[in-house]
Amino acid sequence: MDDAGLVAELVAGRESALAELYDRFATLLLAVGTRILKDPLEAEDLLHDVFVEAWRRAGDFDPARGGVRAWLVTRMRSRALDRCKSPGRARATVLDERYSHRPSEAEAPDGGDHGRLRMALLRLPADQRAVMECAYFDGLSSSEIAERLQIPLGTVKSRMAAGLARLRADLGVVR
Repeated sequence: MDDAGLVAELVAGRESALAELYDRFATLLLAVGTRILKDPLEAEDLLHDVFVEAWRRAGDFDPARGGVRAWLVTRMRSRALDRCKSPGRARATVLDERYSHRPSEAEAPDGGDHGRLRMALLRLPADQRAVMECAYFDGLSSSEIAERLQIPLGTVKSRMAAGLARLRADLGVVR
């Protein structure tokens, strides 16, 4: 059964569909959560919450707005960012070393969406890529990116817009 069919099964209350979605997407969602939260145990806790939310809110899924994968990743990313910004949770703002160099094409993973995206990111100018990585991998807001990279907020926003436009064109995404 395809992913959208599984969500339809969730709406009908079939728990086996939730288990199948978990098997398909838990590894990806856990990676997203761990990347943002920097804490695997907290990411596991959040993963559970996201699947409970998917179970309860399956009727909100709209295939016209994107695929099930994007729907789940967006939920995970949003919840992880909410946790990062919640009071009482200290956030590290040190730039991670793995983003301070431009990997060669030989270092990019092969195949699949991850490989295509990584290669597209590598083709971005370094200034645009730095802004994109801070936003998506570190979960920083535009103002936090401006502070971290010590550039004006308007520059962050224009680099983000230009980078997204280049990624869309490079990946053949139609808006």
